[in-house]
Amino acid sequence: MKKMSLQWRLTIITTLFIAVICGCLTLFVYKNGVYYIDLLQDTVDAQSDEDNSEEADEIYINIPDDKWDDFADDFSIQVYNNKADYKKRSLLFSTLLALLGGVATYFLSGHVLKPLRNFSDKIEKVQAQNLADSRIEENEVKELNRLSVSYNKMLERLSEAFEVQRQFTANAAHEFRTPLSLMQVQLDLYNSMEHPGNDECAEKTIAMMTEQNERLSRMVKILLDMSELQIVVRDEKIMVDALVEEVLTDLEPLAMEKNIRLIGKCKDVTMVGSDILIYRLVYNLVENAIKYNRPGGQVVVMAEWKEKHVFLSVEDTGSGIPEELRKRVFEPFFRVDKSRSRELGGVGLGLALVYEIVRVHDGNIVIRDNPSGGTVFEVIF
Repeated sequence: MKKMSLQWRLTIITTLFIAVICGCLTLFVYKNGVYYIDLLQDTVDAQSDEDNSEEADEIYINIPDDKWDDFADDFSIQVYNNKADYKKRSLLFSTLLALLGGVATYFLSGHVLKPLRNFSDKIEKVQAQNLADSRIEENEVKELNRLSVSYNKMLERLSEAFEVQRQFTANAAHEFRTPLSLMQVQLDLYNSMEHPGNDECAEKTIAMMTEQNERLSRMVKILLDMSELQIVVRDEKIMVDALVEEVLTDLEPLAMEKNIRLIGKCKDVTMVGSDILIYRLVYNLVENAIKYNRPGGQVVVMAEWKEKHVFLSVEDTGSGIPEELRKRVFEPFFRVDKSRSRELGGVGLGLALVYEIVRVHDGNIVIRDNPSGGTVFEVIF
């Protein structure tokens, strides 16, 4: 039955099940009918024995005329009671048999359709980042096997499309870098010289162009980093506690400027991955925690082993992230507070890059509320 279609499987199983039900019901009706017929025969025989004990072996009923009415009444009552009892028992047995049949059908159909459920579960786990790992092997059910082939071909087309998109992003970012660099050089050169003839409007325009050029340069750099994640070597031994200390040292000037206290609570933890990418992950999370914190707040970074996993968390004391927006913060260019993000100079790609780094390291990242107020980003490797 391995290569038999799902339609034939259901047909054969259902036919066998119905045949068993009909056989059981027929056998019951036969046995029950014989039982009640014999019961009626016994009743008649008993009456006959009372009337003529000397001829008990004869199979006939000899009833005197003066007792015929009484016999007819008793016999009618007995037949009526037997018919009612027979009907009640038949209905009860049929109902019980139907219920048992329904339970058996439920479990049988569940077993038969298990491959379809597995197929559905596999599809639900598909994301743009795991297309290569979402292929479905050949199935023993004919219809599902054909569907698996079509599904795998669709994954190949999607994978090719995403690869084209990734390549386009990388090429576009590379092409943007040259003109942006030239513009930055010219702006730096201009700003290094004195221009006594410039009015206030010109100075504001130059300052705005310098700021936006720097912002575009950061955006291009992040896009390049995201497009090259797959080719980065991820077999380095990383001292997570030392890496966190390095990040906190690098971001100390920004924290002092924002009046934020940085706290590291890291145990002796090591992991295998890309040192550059993990540094960028921690840096982005801590930088965000500083930027979106309240004045006088704090950022706590913790790393430890739990149940054979590396747990890395970054806690802040900011205003927090609404629960309905927590899944979207990892989308490229998404901002919880657009006006504040513009003010702080963000480009909306920091957390998207964090998510990609976690993904390529086969990790998981979750967002939860900080009991003391703010947000906790927890990464599990």
